[in-house]
Amino acid sequence: MSARTLPRTFPRLSSDPADWPAAHLLEAYAGKTLSPVDAAKAVIARIEACEPRLQALYAYDPDEALKSAQESERRWARGEARALDGVPATIKENIATRGTPVPLGTAARPLTPAQEDAPAAARLREDGVVILAKTTMPDYGMLSSGLSSFHPLARNPWDLSKNPGGSSAGAGAAAAAGYGPFHIGTDIGGSIRLPASWCGVFGLKPSFGRVPIDPTYYGRVAGPMTRTVHDAALMMTSLTRPDARDPMSLPYQDLPWLDLAIDVKGLKIGLMMEAGIGLPLDPEVRAAVERAASAFREAGAIVEEMRPFVTREMLDGLDDFWRQRAWMDISPLGEDERAKVLPYILSWAEGGKGLTGARVYSGMNQMMAMRHAAVAATHGFDFVLSPVAPNVAYEAELASPIHDPQRPFEHIGYTVAFNMSDQPAASVNAGFTKAGLPIGLQIIGRRFDDVGVLRLSQAWEEMCSDRRPWPTP
Repeated sequence: MSARTLPRTFPRLSSDPADWPAAHLLEAYAGKTLSPVDAAKAVIARIEACEPRLQALYAYDPDEALKSAQESERRWARGEARALDGVPATIKENIATRGTPVPLGTAARPLTPAQEDAPAAARLREDGVVILAKTTMPDYGMLSSGLSSFHPLARNPWDLSKNPGGSSAGAGAAAAAGYGPFHIGTDIGGSIRLPASWCGVFGLKPSFGRVPIDPTYYGRVAGPMTRTVHDAALMMTSLTRPDARDPMSLPYQDLPWLDLAIDVKGLKIGLMMEAGIGLPLDPEVRAAVERAASAFREAGAIVEEMRPFVTREMLDGLDDFWRQRAWMDISPLGEDERAKVLPYILSWAEGGKGLTGARVYSGMNQMMAMRHAAVAATHGFDFVLSPVAPNVAYEAELASPIHDPQRPFEHIGYTVAFNMSDQPAASVNAGFTKAGLPIGLQIIGRRFDDVGVLRLSQAWEEMCSDRRPWPTP
C-alpha cells in the first residue's frame, strides 16, 4: 500500500478536512482538490472552536503553521512534495522543537528556548509536516493525568468532566478532537497507551530504540497517536529514520510499515485479563476485552489465557527508583522553584530523598526482574491481548485514579512491564462504556515486532463493531 492509498476499511469521510486521515489529505493534495493551506485552516478552525474547553495545546502558533502550509503548497505546485508534505501535526511538549521552551509540564523550570528539534520533530519537519502546536503534559511527565502546575488543566473530548490520561494528555485529547491526523506522544510506563485508551484513539508504544529520541532514558520511547492505525504506520515511516543523538537506538531497518495485511487464522494469542497487582478490573473493561478475544477466536486465532506476572515487589521497586530519580531532579531547585511543583508530584518525589542506595539499587533490579518476567510470560505467543488500564477515564481534577501519591501506580500494571521489556504495544479502541467513555484494548508483540502489532491492530480496527462518531466538545 502506498502512502497515498486509503486503507480499504476506512469509514465514511467527514466533509471537514480537520477530520481527514493523512492518506486522504495527501491524495487530495496530489489531485489538487485540496491544498495544505485549506487543511491547516480547517484544523485551526477546529482548534479555535474546541481549545477553550479542552486546553490540550501549548505554544500554539497558527500564523507560523499557515506559513509552513503555504511553503508546502508551493512544493506541491512545483512537483517537489515531500513524503508527508502538508499534513497537520502536534508534538508533545517534552519533545523539543527549536525556539520553543520545554517546561516538562512544571512551573519550576526556566523557559529557555530549545536550540534544535529533537529527533522525532526533526524527522516530521524534514518530511514537510505542518506543526501547529505542542501538546500539554503533567509535571515531569509523571502522571497519567492532564494535571500540571504549568499548563491549564487538559480535559477529555468525550466528557469534559473527565481526564484525558497522561502523560501524553494533550496529544490524546488533540487526536480525539480532530486537531489534525498526526500527534506524537512519549511513554515510559503507559503514557501513550493510557491517554489513547481513555480518549478512544490509536497509540503505539514502539519497541525501545525504534524511534530515536533525545534525551534518551531507560524504557522511554516516542510514538504516534492517531485516529487510525494507518496514520500511525505513515508516521512510523518518518519517525524511525536514524539520528546519531540517540546512542540507545536500534539499527535502522527499512520495514514495510504500510503493509498492514495479516492472516489472523492460526495465530497464537495470549489473553492477560488480570494485571496481578493494582486496581480491580472494571466489569465494562473486562467485557470489552473479552469480546475482542472472542472475535479473534471466531476469526481463527488460537486464544489462550495468560497468567499475570507483575508482582507487588516489582511495582514497588520501580516506584522507589522513579521517586529517587524525581527527587534528584527536584532537590537542586531553590525553595521558591520547588514550591511551584505540583504538590502531588512534590509529595511523591520527597518519598525518594530518604531511600538508601541499597534500596534504590534493589528497585532497579526489580525493573530488570519485570523485564525478564514479561519476555518469559509472552514468548510462547505471537501476540498478547489485555486491557490497557483497569479503569476508564476518571475525574479531570485528579492526579491519578485514586489520587494518592503514596500509591501512584496502581493503574499501570498492564502497561509498564512492556516498557521494561522493550516490547512494542499499542492501544486500540475496543468500544465504549454505557456512559459513552472509550475502552482501550492493548495489543502486545514480541520484541521488535512493531509491524506485527500494527497489523493486528489494523485487523481489530476492521473487526470492531462498536464505532461511534468522533466527539465534538
